[in-house]
Amino acid sequence: MAEAGETAESLAEKVRVDPKTAARWLAAGRIPHSRTRVAVAQVLRRDAADLWPEPFRRRDLPWFRQWAELEQDAVSIRSYQPLLVPGLLQTEGYARAVLGTGGLLPPSEVDLIVASRLERQAVLGRAAPPQFVAVIDEVVLRRLVGDRAVMSGQLAHLAAVAEWEHVQVRVIPAENPWHTGLAGPFVLGRLPDGTELAYLDNQLRGQVVTDPVDIANLGRRWESVAGEALPQRLSIELIREVATTWT
Repeated sequence: MAEAGETAESLAEKVRVDPKTAARWLAAGRIPHSRTRVAVAQVLRRDAADLWPEPFRRRDLPWFRQWAELEQDAVSIRSYQPLLVPGLLQTEGYARAVLGTGGLLPPSEVDLIVASRLERQAVLGRAAPPQFVAVIDEVVLRRLVGDRAVMSGQLAHLAAVAEWEHVQVRVIPAENPWHTGLAGPFVLGRLPDGTELAYLDNQLRGQVVTDPVDIANLGRRWESVAGEALPQRLSIELIREVATTWT
């Protein structure tokens, strides 16, 4: 705070909390809520994991930890994936096959990331889960990942989870022409206070997006890709139909 020229009062004003709350963060063991950690880190121009390392001692890749924290607080999550099943819906076999492809990660690291991914999925099974909507392209159902048994199990799991009241899985048919979503995957999350965030990733790393202009842009893209997708019931029927081709 001193290096950034901030006091507890000025920091509290910028992140919209009570000054007494900001002052308590100076004490050992006092850790802000995850969404507040993000805001404080931006004001102080530091990495949130440097300021409060304890919550980030997870098995995720370092650049993913911030989103993994925010994901657990979200009241709604909207995920568009053109090439893969979203991580929150992956089976262990599918996740292991994706991460192990090409031998780019050592087996021990694959084990850790798979375990963390499965732990994250508990958010969908808790007492008050977020509303989760996934839009995927049909190619996700038809491209071989791992082996046929992996695909059969993954699609069976996808169809079953799509029946949950708080989960939607919608599929964009393969015959649809080029659409805006094919420019790349993205995830939108909404926190309890209405704050909207997004997550983008590429071949090297991912990033949390907080800029309102960028969030609005991604919101328009979400409306566009969601408009290309089949309704929920027809999507489940298509998933089950493709699943039979993998048995």
